[in-house]
Amino acid sequence: MAEIQELLAKKVGMTQLYNELGELVPVTVLAVGPCTVVQVKTAKKDGYSAVQLGFDEKPMPRANQPQIGHCKKAGKGVFYHLREVLVDDENSFQPGDVFTADLFSPGNLVTVTAKSKGKGFAGVMKRYGFKGQPATHGAHKNHRSGGSIGTSAYPGRVYPGKKMPGQMGNAKVSVKNLTVVQVQPDQGLILVKGGVPGSKNGLVTIKKIK
Repeated sequence: MAEIQELLAKKVGMTQLYNELGELVPVTVLAVGPCTVVQVKTAKKDGYSAVQLGFDEKPMPRANQPQIGHCKKAGKGVFYHLREVLVDDENSFQPGDVFTADLFSPGNLVTVTAKSKGKGFAGVMKRYGFKGQPATHGAHKNHRSGGSIGTSAYPGRVYPGKKMPGQMGNAKVSVKNLTVVQVQPDQGLILVKGGVPGSKNGLVTIKKIK
């Protein structure tokens, strides 16, 4: 079976452990896989090489007929989550192939992608760390505002991308170069150093860099 570089996982939570130097290391626990190859995309038919992975098996009574038919070829049930992962050689994969946490080993560098926690509507001080306006010297009921957002006659508009109040969080975020501290293949768990976006039980994608 060919090796794949990216798998789906679920964020379990955070804890801490001691390394070989006696240092206390904060880690995030990820329940990785098992991820089943549901479909293989070929360059000849689809224009690109990829595999569609299924993660988190769904009870059959909760699945509809299109879902059952789509996953039937893999023969591993139906899944809550389906994601495509690009591969170099699609001929090395077959529907029904299963990948687990033993794909990773301690010392690997990984990129973890997930949807961050939604914070709702936020002002510029909370959203971007703005200093705010003076507390005195004539400032009146605008202490937490961002100040001027544009110029006068030219260009006479607000530039796109201007930092302003708005939706905070609930966006796709990637954290790069996290170190795999420990792997527990029997339990399907991977411990990575540092924090990972999202809340507990949130879906994450973990990609091996090297």
